[in-house]
Amino acid sequence: MLKTMNQKISVFLILFGAGYLYLTYNLKEYPYVPIDSDFIPRALGFILIGLAVFLFFDKSSETEEEKKKRTVPKKEILVLIAVGVMIFAYIFLFEMLGFLLTTALFVFFCSWFLGYKNWVSNVLVSIIFPSALYYLFNYLLQIRLPQGILPF
Repeated sequence: MLKTMNQKISVFLILFGAGYLYLTYNLKEYPYVPIDSDFIPRALGFILIGLAVFLFFDKSSETEEEKKKRTVPKKEILVLIAVGVMIFAYIFLFEMLGFLLTTALFVFFCSWFLGYKNWVSNVLVSIIFPSALYYLFNYLLQIRLPQGILPF
């Protein structure tokens, strides 16, 4: 049944998307907001499942070159693990420190760790990007993001 790697990955993504959707339907609902905080996670879950179904029926065949591309060098595995630790730290600190502070720290340290050395632009992006997203979600879409320790 599962002949290609795309089909195996798509089955995993469909199961992951189903579990993700189950969790999004358990999110707390907030009164008096036109678009609730579960709208975007639910939309992303349905998009993930839809794209996984397309991947399952993809007719492209796997060549030897594509199989060689899947092997990851050992030194890059440590980089992947470090970025994974940063993601888990981001998730852990998200509610406590809030969206703005946590996202700014994550963007700064992750891009610095991955080799971006221009400090000025790194600081500007790590401040402007989360601020723009926070403004977009909180004030334009009226989707409340965690404010954390900041007073706004």
